[in-house]
Amino acid sequence: MTSSWRVVGIAVASCLAGGVGWADGRTAQSELQPVVAVSGLQWLEGVWRGPAGPAQVEERWTSPEGGAMLGVSRTVRDGRMVAFEFLRIVNRNGTLVYVAQPGGRPPTDFTMTSGGPGHAVFENPAHDHPRVIRYRRTGATLVAEVEGTEGGKAVKETFTLTLAK
Repeated sequence: MTSSWRVVGIAVASCLAGGVGWADGRTAQSELQPVVAVSGLQWLEGVWRGPAGPAQVEERWTSPEGGAMLGVSRTVRDGRMVAFEFLRIVNRNGTLVYVAQPGGRPPTDFTMTSGGPGHAVFENPAHDHPRVIRYRRTGATLVAEVEGTEGGKAVKETFTLTLAK
């Protein structure tokens, strides 16, 4: 199954199981369309801020222009930046790919496995942590979840961010 058809298959299977729908409640199979253009993730654009334990996280996403969205994230604790990450989302051969470079290290790719208005899931099963990156937007709130394994144990982190004015 090609990757763009894989996205459709996952979305349709989720829809039939009742797990995916639109904000207005629509879930008909005929209405599902895979997100294969970066412009379908325009809802991610903006400056997002929120707590991460004793620190503050800020994630900024550009508008989807030129076939890509660029992002940067930083974590600040006690007035000092303690972590940063360069991000981008691009279309490769009909599939959206989330490219992460924490601390400026070499890139790691995560392929979009499902998505639609206000939500997206990217996965890299060969990576340890994270393996899955999820974004879900509701109004001015963005929930970002990352999950994977560390030291053989499952780890899941959830960040609730608010759109900055």
